[in-house]
This record gives sequence, C-alpha cells and structure tokens, in this order.
Amino acid sequence: MNKTYYVCKYTPVELLTALGAECVNMNEMPQGFELADQLAHPNICGFGKALLEAVMRGEVKELVLVNCCDTIRSVCDVLEDSGKLDFLYMIDILHSDGACSRERTALQLKDLAKAYAAYRGTTFNAEIFSKAFVPHQKEKGPHISVLGARMGTGLFEMVQKTMPLPVENDSCVFNRSVGGTKPPETEDFDELMKWYAGELLGQMPCMRMMDNTGRKQLYNDPDLKGIIYHTVKFCDFYSFEYAELKTHAAVPILKIESDYTIQSSGQLLTRLEAFAESIAPALCEGKGKKMGKGYVAGIDSGSTSTDVVILDKKKEIVTGIILPTGAGAAIGAERALEEALKSAGLSREDIDALVTTGYGRTAIQDGDKSITEITCHARGAHYLDPYVRTVVDIGGQDSKVIRVDENGAVVNFVMNDKCAAGTGRFLEMMARTMEMSLDDLSQRGLDYKEDITISSMCTVFAESEVVSLIAQNKATDDIVHGLNKAVAAKTAALAKRVGGEEKYMMTGGVSKNKGLVKTLEEKLGTMLVISDKAQLCGALGAALFAADMVE
Repeated sequence: MNKTYYVCKYTPVELLTALGAECVNMNEMPQGFELADQLAHPNICGFGKALLEAVMRGEVKELVLVNCCDTIRSVCDVLEDSGKLDFLYMIDILHSDGACSRERTALQLKDLAKAYAAYRGTTFNAEIFSKAFVPHQKEKGPHISVLGARMGTGLFEMVQKTMPLPVENDSCVFNRSVGGTKPPETEDFDELMKWYAGELLGQMPCMRMMDNTGRKQLYNDPDLKGIIYHTVKFCDFYSFEYAELKTHAAVPILKIESDYTIQSSGQLLTRLEAFAESIAPALCEGKGKKMGKGYVAGIDSGSTSTDVVILDKKKEIVTGIILPTGAGAAIGAERALEEALKSAGLSREDIDALVTTGYGRTAIQDGDKSITEITCHARGAHYLDPYVRTVVDIGGQDSKVIRVDENGAVVNFVMNDKCAAGTGRFLEMMARTMEMSLDDLSQRGLDYKEDITISSMCTVFAESEVVSLIAQNKATDDIVHGLNKAVAAKTAALAKRVGGEEKYMMTGGVSKNKGLVKTLEEKLGTMLVISDKAQLCGALGAALFAADMVE
C-alpha cells in the first residue's frame, strides 16, 4: 500500500487515517535538484524543489497539499501536469480562524473525504478517526528550540547531535497541535467535520495566518535556553518573525538558512558547533592532562593557511608558524606543527595538550580537543587585547564578525560562508585578474583618485567588472579601492547585524591589507586594532584552550 505524504500541519491527517491512509510527513532532503530544476522556476524555494524531486524519482505516489504559499501552488500545477502521482489533492484553506473559514474548511474536508474514499475504495471509520487524535509530546526541562521554516530531517539530526541540550523541532509542520481533544461522539459526519475544521484552524498559527500572534508562546517558554531559527532559500515568510525574535526573545538565537539539500546542511556545521559552545562553554573543556614540560599547542587549519601557536606554562607565546595548507588539512597540520616545534627547539613529546580549530580541525587526528574557529578567535583576540568587544575575521573562504564579552566568550556571531564574496579568496581572484600578487594588492588603493564602485560582490561578476575597468584604462589604485570598498561594505553590514561595538579587532591574513583596513575603518566609523599576531589569533585561542586542559 502506498503511503500518503503531506507537507502542512493543517493537513487533516486524522481524517485520511480514518479513510485507510498511512500518512507521512514529507521531509527528506535530496542530494540535489537534478530533476526538479528541469521543471521548476530557478527561484522556487528549496523545499518545493525537494518535493518535486521526490515525486519525479518515483518516491511519492500519493500527496495531499495545502495552499500554504505560491511555491506549493506552483508545485501542485507542475505535478498535476506530470502525471506521476496516483493521487494528488490540494486543500484550499483560508488563512484565518473565523466562523466563515471554519465553515469553508469543513466543506473542503468533506470534499477530500469523498475524493480519497473513491480513490482508495474505503469508507470513513469513526473509531480509527478518534484513535488518531494523539497529543503532541513536547520536551520537558531545559531545551533548545528550532523555529521558523520547516527543517529537513538530515539537518535536524545534525542539530540534535551538535547541541548540548535536547532539541525540540517547533518549525512549521512540526508544531502541529491537533490531538489534545478527542472528537465528539456523533454519527453526523457534517457536524464532525465542522468540529474538526475548528480543531485544525485553532492550532498555534503558522506565519501564513492573518493573526499569528499566538506564536509568541513558542519563545516565551521558561525552559527554553536557545533558539535556532531556520529559513529556506527563496522563502521570505519567516523574516518578519525573526526580526521580532531578535528584539523580544531573552535567549541566544542562531539564524541559519538551507536550500533543503544535504550538501547545504554540511556547510552549517561550524555555525551550529559555535552556537553550542556559546550556550555550554563546558564543551570547550577537555579532560585533565598532567603537566609535563608545560608546553601546549593550537593548530588553526584554514582553507588557505595552517597556523600553529605554542605556549609555555605561563601562557606566553613561544613561537607562531604560518604555512600554506596545501592539498590536505591533516598533512598541512602535521607539517606546520613540525615547523613550529623545530622553531621552538621542542619535540612532539614536549607538548602536553593540543587543540585544533578551523575548517580542517576534524581531519586532524592528533589533537586532544577540537573547537570551532569562532570560539577560538574570540579567546585569542581577548588574550591580545582584553578590551576588544568585536572581532572581524576575513578568512580564505569565509568572513565572520564575532561579538565577545569581557571574558572573551562569544556573545553573538554572523558568518558569510555560502560563497567567496568578501573573503580572502575573492581578493585573491581579483589580484589574479589584475596580474598582481596579494601582497601587491594589499599595498594599493590608498592613493586612489577616482571613487570607483564595484557593483557586484559575486566573484565571477566582479571579475568581469574589473576586466571592463582595466579596458577603460582606469588606474590600478582606483580599481583596488573599489574592491576594498565592496569588501568593507559587506563586512560592515555583518558587523551591524551582530551588534558590533568598540573596540574592534581585525584578525586573519587580510588584516595586512592596508587599503581594506582603512576603508573598513571608514565604514565602521572607528579604528581597528591590528595586532602583529592577528593572523595567529585562531591558533592562539586553540592553544589557550589547550593550556586550560593541563593540570
């Protein structure tokens, strides 16, 4: 027997069950959208594409939809034309809970029952209908809640594994609350459907309802310790709620976006781990290590460089090494550590504890602990200047702004890690286009004459703009200033989102770019602290955490 898939919490699951259906929430995340992209508009949301992909692959044969949004309506039209489904039905529910809406919904329920019964060859079973009403069991005690747009199964499992507390999925369809009340004992099907319509529409409202104020109970729970707010690419229904949450929620919030593929979820792991570390600092603590020679090390394995810092028992820097990462994180880390040990006149046996950080941290098997670069950069910046409250790090493949407290702990952070825009890789590509080295690029742009604006931050389109400017015989300093201004504007926007405050410190290799530093200072309206150890900040933070492990 085929399973009957649904996508919305207003779907009459209990009614379908009473008609012989085995109802399943459609929530799997595909590897990609190879088939869906051949049928749908490119700007349709990721979940809509995931739905199309599942049907086109033959994984779904029965589907009941609710007119949630334009995406679902578009998907329904495409699926109707495809002929791939044995049963497809769209329920047209009004986005309100008034008497007229309930009356109209009751009619919709009766029409669905008639259509599904005819398709399945079954009749309504009142006993099964009543048993289908099961109260939703919520997490009790301290927990973290996922809010916003529906979160795919693969991503939610990743969240559960990463978080230090139980996680409640309160996103979209998962906060369905029908089931708390048993249906009345009546043989009048029309009256039963009127009651049922009230139960469906009387749930905690979704963001598509005209009156969605009841959703505040989702984040006014005294046991709530953190919120992960999820959005889906090309869906803007939840932007308004997130703006409300930022103002009124009294717990830490992490906003993440996915395109509903498994690959996009993997990119979010660093953010999730950093959020977990900020909620439960104990995650950064390692098992007690006995002190030997008193030396500890931190390795920051980035996409461009691998940095190593060695500290002595007084937490003073013995040496710091920066080497290209190369083809493999593990090999690059091993090589950088050997160079650091050689520089310090030490052997591996002299290192009492080793902590790894950066994108390649999990590939390094030699460490005692792995901590995200978000947390390590905050710790390292605090070591270099305890008065720093905002850390700006423009790395090889991402850029991030971290707000820290007086103890160097992460208060909030934002990242740009979905493309090369505004990162070291972006500057590297632009330098290559202009046939100069990164070092040369970092020295140019200070003496510009014409205030050029690079309109695109996409590496591909920006490269085309630069080529065009070169063809127009624009001065190199003017073009470089335009590039610096584009990166600075994007970084300043991240700082505003995170609530950046003075003092600001800039870390990472891009901090050596004098033109960019000056332009960013102008955008922020304040001076940036630039330490001579700026590029070692992540490795330094990792080494400090390693020092905490030694007894």
